[in-house]
Amino acid sequence: MIMNEEGKTLVVPVILCGGSGTRLWPLSRESYPKQFLKLAGAHSLFQQTLLRIKSLTQADLTIQEPIIVTNEAHRFLVLDQLHQIDQSAEIILEPIGKNTAPSLTLAALKATDLYENGVLIVLPADHAINDNDDFCSTLNNAVSAVTANKIKIGTLGIKPTYAETGYGYIECQIESTESSYHKIARFVEKPNLKLAQQYIEQSNFYWNSGVFIIKSQFWLTAIEKFDSDIFEGTASAWYNKKIRHTFYQT
Repeated sequence: MIMNEEGKTLVVPVILCGGSGTRLWPLSRESYPKQFLKLAGAHSLFQQTLLRIKSLTQADLTIQEPIIVTNEAHRFLVLDQLHQIDQSAEIILEPIGKNTAPSLTLAALKATDLYENGVLIVLPADHAINDNDDFCSTLNNAVSAVTANKIKIGTLGIKPTYAETGYGYIECQIESTESSYHKIARFVEKPNLKLAQQYIEQSNFYWNSGVFIIKSQFWLTAIEKFDSDIFEGTASAWYNKKIRHTFYQT
């Protein structure tokens, strides 16, 4: 684990900001997706995500400059909204919107270049979270568990309140109700209504938040082992990137 001179763990926020926001049409459009809209407060969801991560105040953590992965069409939206909240960032551009795995791999490659092996906190850019203190407390616990090698990959689950078919679900192995984290048995991607109804009636199913906590080198080792096509394609794109102004163009 890489640490600074004060012995603090280096934490790198990774903001995945490539979504098209089509489920909120017509308010959200391809050219201006929902993460850039002010839907719950004075700031956009993207800006709230950046401001929220600054609330991590655990004494043994140093929060580094965020890495933002977005697509080329939204580069200036991202830059403009960063300027509005006086936030700097490393911005990686994808030619088209990709799934989480290649986007996270790009961010991990960049983080490894910068910090060797920091802890990545991977966050979607379009969440609205009411209890910021509780969210940050949960994140702090997950970062501590990953840093101490108690877990290799952490993710946050949301207790479902209704049978939603548009979300992924996490099935957990709950060994103790007193534990702050549980082993994951499997992910279920967007089940049908019948299955979703069954899941919400069980105490060990959660909505998949899309938030992950993982060391950058562990992710790169894992993705190379389990999906070499994604790793090799993404690594090739990263090592052949073009640097234009404040953007890394892959």
